[in-house]
Amino acid sequence: MRYAGGPSRRRAPVRALTRDIAVWQLHPLGMDGEALLRAVIETQAAINDADPSLEGVMQLVARRAEELTNADAAIVELAEGDEMVYAAATGTAADHVGLRLSLHTSLSGLSVRTGKLQTCEDSETDPRVDKQACRAVGVRSMIVVPLIHRGAALGVLKVMSGSAHHFDHSDQLILEPLAGFIAAALRKARDYERTMHEATHDTLTGLANRALLLQNLRTSLARIERNGSRVTVYFIDLDGFKPINDTYGHEIGDTTLVTVAQRIRQAVRVTDTCARVGGDEFVVLAETAADSDEPGLLQRIREAVEEPVESAMGEVRVGASIGVASALADELPESLLARADAAMYSQKRTRKGEVPGRAA
Repeated sequence: MRYAGGPSRRRAPVRALTRDIAVWQLHPLGMDGEALLRAVIETQAAINDADPSLEGVMQLVARRAEELTNADAAIVELAEGDEMVYAAATGTAADHVGLRLSLHTSLSGLSVRTGKLQTCEDSETDPRVDKQACRAVGVRSMIVVPLIHRGAALGVLKVMSGSAHHFDHSDQLILEPLAGFIAAALRKARDYERTMHEATHDTLTGLANRALLLQNLRTSLARIERNGSRVTVYFIDLDGFKPINDTYGHEIGDTTLVTVAQRIRQAVRVTDTCARVGGDEFVVLAETAADSDEPGLLQRIREAVEEPVESAMGEVRVGASIGVASALADELPESLLARADAAMYSQKRTRKGEVPGRAA
């Protein structure tokens, strides 16, 4: 039997499922073994065709797990440090996304730690479960399957019921191969998000790069006519950075850039875009109300940049030449950036020699 999903190396869960068809008699949903196998394969195809975002994959899989096992709820939990976090949820658990369980006292945590499927027939009598969390979401029985990919447990797929002893062995047979598909999809989604982040962010500082800045700027400019906001660009060039880099080396130079980038990020609002667009050039994109305090933001940025930086060579200082430009009607992103850049260079000429880069 063929199915969507690529080369044969991805078919192992289906082969394992095929071997188990013989032990299935009649599932609570009324499907026989072949129908269940087909349902799992259709889920794999849906995953392949789904939105590649991590949230989209998790929600799709949780919904299918709930349907195939006739559960009251299905949850994808991800391991984060010492906790298990509800990352996607359906059914009666849909409102509990974000709930956190202890990795060390929950059945989900036990599944991640051991890498083995866990079942609970009755949460009121099972000492391994987090009873408080179970009562909060109305759970009495559950199956928890680890999401293992390339030897690492990423989290669990869990189906739950408000009735004790709701699930049977056939439900385990459904979820085990399904969990294998989910783990691979989660890994793929994470790889996709990491690739997208790398493509839109500066490797050294973690700030947005020029491509993401332009994308966000286009979005902001498109909103001007709708809500009357003001879009302002602050183009920042570090005065005195080159002597630091030339005298003390790239390691001290990188430390300076990373520290300054963090301080700029902290000086502006969380909704503002901070980008590194050149060696020692940064841009802040701010979308504000027409009567906002632009000089206040400008001063905060300048103070953040000019604060001394501690390095292995002692204290180093840089200054900031900052060009400011607010968007005109129907202005292109590149034009707005160019005007802010020109304003920055005009200010730099007046500040030349004002702030030497040196270690103290």
